[in-house]
Amino acid sequence: MSATIRIGTRESQLAVWQASQVQSLLAQQNISAELVYIKSEGDIDLKTPLYEIGVQGIFTKSLDIALLENRIDLAVHSLKDVPTQLPLGIRPAAVLKRGPVGDLLVYKTQDFLNDQTYQANIATSSIRRRALWLSRYPNHVIHNLRGNVNTRLKKLEAEPWDAAIFAQAGLERVGLRPQNSLVLEWMLPAPAQGAIVTVCRAEDENLVQACQHFNDPDTALCTKIERDFLRALQGGCSTPVSALALVQEGKVYFRGSIVSLDGSKTAQTESRIPVEEALDLGEKAAAELLRNGGREIADSIRHAER
Repeated sequence: MSATIRIGTRESQLAVWQASQVQSLLAQQNISAELVYIKSEGDIDLKTPLYEIGVQGIFTKSLDIALLENRIDLAVHSLKDVPTQLPLGIRPAAVLKRGPVGDLLVYKTQDFLNDQTYQANIATSSIRRRALWLSRYPNHVIHNLRGNVNTRLKKLEAEPWDAAIFAQAGLERVGLRPQNSLVLEWMLPAPAQGAIVTVCRAEDENLVQACQHFNDPDTALCTKIERDFLRALQGGCSTPVSALALVQEGKVYFRGSIVSLDGSKTAQTESRIPVEEALDLGEKAAAELLRNGGREIADSIRHAER
C-alpha cells in the first residue's frame, strides 16, 4: 500500500462526494489519500439513452482500467453501476453502509398523478424506471434524460416535461433534493441502489484490510443478494430488473421483479429467511421468478435486443 492512496473518481458532484467520504474514512485511520479525477464513457456521451448504449460498466470501466494500469489505488463506485462480474485483477474492498434506496419523483405539479386521462411527460434514462412507470401509467410518454444530477435538474426545468425520476440517495447526498419531490414508495429500486463500493487491485491485501474498517456487513450481504438475483436473470442496464433485500430482526426480507419493456407484464417474488441461510437467496429467488412467469418476460426482452 502506497504512502498516499490515490482514489479514483468520476468528476460529477455526486461521485466526488462519494470518494470524499472514503477519503475521510481512511483519514480516521491516519491513512493519507488524494482524489484522482477520471472521465467515464457514461459522462462523455450524454445523449444516447443508457438502454440503447447497452454497455456493462459504462460508468466504471475507465476507473477499472486506471486501477489495472496502476494510475490509482482505489476506485469508488455507486454499486448499482458496477457489473455483477468484476474484471480480472480487481476485487471489492468494502461496501459502505447503505443510504436511501428509493426512487424520487421531481415534479412541476402533482396534479397529473391523479388524472388518469392526462398524458404526462416523464423523463428518465433508466430502462427499469421507464418500464415500472409505464406499468402504472401506460398512457404517459417517457423522455430520455442523461447527465449528472445537476444537469438533469436543469434539463427538467428547461423542458416542457411534467416530472423526472432520480435516485433519492443521489440528490440527498449532495443537498439537491427539491421541495417539489416525493419518494416513489411503490417503485422497487435497482439492485444495490443507494450503496457505495470501493474496489482495488486483487493483490493489494493491505488496502483491503484498511477498507474493512468501514465495510458494513448487512449492506454487503443485502447487495450481494440483489446482485446475485440480477446476474441469475442475466440482467444489466438494458433489463428492467428490480430487487431489494433488508435485514430485520435476524431475517432477510427480499423482493424482486422483472418487467417487460413496455410495462405490460410483471413477474415478482418475495422471500423471508434467517440471515444465516441467506447467502444464496438471490439465485434461489431468481430461479423461482423464472418459474413463475419471469422466463417469458426475460426471453421477450432478449428477443427485442436482437
